Amino acid sequence: MHRRLSPEDAAHQQRMREYFTTEFPQELRGLLARSDDFDPADLRRSQAALADAGLAAPGWPSEWGGQDWTSLQKFIWDSELQRASVAPPLAFNTSMVGPVIATFGSQEQKERFLPKTASCEIWWCQGFSEPDAGSDLASLRTTAVREGDEYVVNGQKIWTTLGQHADWIFALVRTDPTAKKQQGISFLLIDMQTPGITVRPIRLLDGGVEVNEVFFEDVRVPADQLVGEENKGWDYAKFLLGNERVGVANVGLIKRWLSEVKEHAAQVREGGGSLLDDPAIAARFAELEAELMALELTVVRVSGGSKDGRPDPASSILKLRGSELQQEVLELAIDVAGPMAHVWDDDELPDWATGSVPEYLNFRKATIYGGSSEVQRGIIAATILKLKG
Repeated sequence: MHRRLSPEDAAHQQRMREYFTTEFPQELRGLLARSDDFDPADLRRSQAALADAGLAAPGWPSEWGGQDWTSLQKFIWDSELQRASVAPPLAFNTSMVGPVIATFGSQEQKERFLPKTASCEIWWCQGFSEPDAGSDLASLRTTAVREGDEYVVNGQKIWTTLGQHADWIFALVRTDPTAKKQQGISFLLIDMQTPGITVRPIRLLDGGVEVNEVFFEDVRVPADQLVGEENKGWDYAKFLLGNERVGVANVGLIKRWLSEVKEHAAQVREGGGSLLDDPAIAARFAELEAELMALELTVVRVSGGSKDGRPDPASSILKLRGSELQQEVLELAIDVAGPMAHVWDDDELPDWATGSVPEYLNFRKATIYGGSSEVQRGIIAATILKLKG
């Protein structure tokens, strides 16, 4: 694909590569090599550096720090960032709530939130899923009752990623219990320090604490923190999810993972050669590389994301295949590690081998968050293939 870049795009790629490898603070590269081992303050510093360079939210409107780039140029930015092991901007900020506020928020909300959202001075988390409203998100039961100039919020959210570090949460709440479930939902911005909010961590299979339960008990939220119109939150959520599903394809990250696994396979001795000499292993690498190339080309075509507040249904293809490829690459990493993968904590074994199973277990979530694979197949069937149930 790179051989077909125009001179302008090739120059853009070179600028991005030089910035991420030579100008970006070198001590901040590789922050997320292990998903359970990073300093939140470093992540804030990393995103602030990107914001200072105008590279934290290139897809935003230019007046709020975005770049007037084509979809291909944004894809090149993302690929070079991940290739250089630079932590991507916090998706909750730049791919989710930021575009929603920029598109549907009031002028006061834009001025108040967007600059600090781009720089990660405000760290956002997502309050969508509930214990009985995951894949069927429209069944959510967290309520927001208007009382004068405030909403009083009661309920529970779950699987709130990195909520323990967040300053604010953007939440879907039910403001009209009598309406059809999608029609009675609103989009609220809530300060996590508001009295009545409790965050309870959930320990995952890999031993890490990445997600949380968030409880709301008579939480009073100023009414001017409602985004857009009351009971229109479902429209804003669909817009957000369309952007999220393009982003979670993670082509640059998967390419780096696959390249690293291939390097490790070349170091594992088998017979008179390495694992790469095993025809079965070599075939798996070739297949994944071909699948990844196909995904990359599709991302370039679809990476414009949502249009006029409506998500491109092809983003569901990216979410579906991207999440599956993440899992397939991590499964291959375990097979390359072999018996070394059975030990999670041994200083005498390489970190990539002992970390392969925890990383694999952590990313079982990839085919669930952002809309499960089953949901994505339903969207593809109904909106792209025009099949009727």
